Amino acid sequence: MLKDEVRTNTYKNAIYQNAHLFKDKVVLDVGCGTGILSMFAVKAGAKQVIGVDMSTIIEKAREIVAVNGMSDKITLIQGKMEEITLPVDKVDIIISEWMGYFLLYESMLDTVLWARDRYLVPGGLIFPDKAHIYMAAIEDGDYKDEKIGFWNNVYGFNYTPMQKVALAEPLVDTVELKAVVTKPSLAYSIDLYTVKVEDLSFSVPFTLECERNDYIHAFISWFDIEFSKCHKPVKFSTGPHAKYTHWKQTVFYISDYLICNKGETISGQISSKPTERNPRDLDVVVSYQFEAQDPTRSRGETLSYKMC
Repeated sequence: MLKDEVRTNTYKNAIYQNAHLFKDKVVLDVGCGTGILSMFAVKAGAKQVIGVDMSTIIEKAREIVAVNGMSDKITLIQGKMEEITLPVDKVDIIISEWMGYFLLYESMLDTVLWARDRYLVPGGLIFPDKAHIYMAAIEDGDYKDEKIGFWNNVYGFNYTPMQKVALAEPLVDTVELKAVVTKPSLAYSIDLYTVKVEDLSFSVPFTLECERNDYIHAFISWFDIEFSKCHKPVKFSTGPHAKYTHWKQTVFYISDYLICNKGETISGQISSKPTERNPRDLDVVVSYQFEAQDPTRSRGETLSYKMC
């Protein structure tokens, strides 16, 4: 997080520019890591901050907090949020950097929601409090050939059975804006004040309008994050149009490619749910139907992916 300027500066701005919300408040930092958000909160005027993390990194966090003279304001607890007991009954604000790739892969959102239900006072604040998942389609023929076509001839042998495995693994990578062929489509939104754990499994439609004549080799997804309770809303995006973040974009290759003309649309459905084996891994299904002006270009399919 520390080296990702977009996300760290956005958190800093959301907290510092809203010191009136933090003054004399009790703050819970879920997944506190090295304690940077906890220290932001203290500097903004928080009366007490409690940071919780399962990792041994919390030992270094204690040292960092101490050398910055904040040990009297920040209490750090190592353990699983659902299993530890906080030294307070309730907190006024929850801060957390919980997002994973594709927003929900390896995310801590379920833990944040547990903390919300157990510790947040009525009318308390969550930073950030809104997330939005977007979809688009891209031209990516060269890289797809490298990733998928590689298996056609591996040192003289036919390895095409591996192509299905490669297709089923979404790629997390930086997509250049010029590769995006369609307008973006908002697929799913999450409000952390009201969302339930069961809502993190979803199946939602999307519609993509082609902005030029081109080929489509994959769908991509990214997310935007909002701190909507700030005096002036603060947000950042992980999309291809925005400054780089470590989350990049998630690429879902399709089995072949589409030939699209400007103004044509692709109708689709994206589903996501935690895997049975590990709730922080995801089973993702993308289905789409492309009805082209020329029926010979029309096609559709349903593809399953695993993020693990």
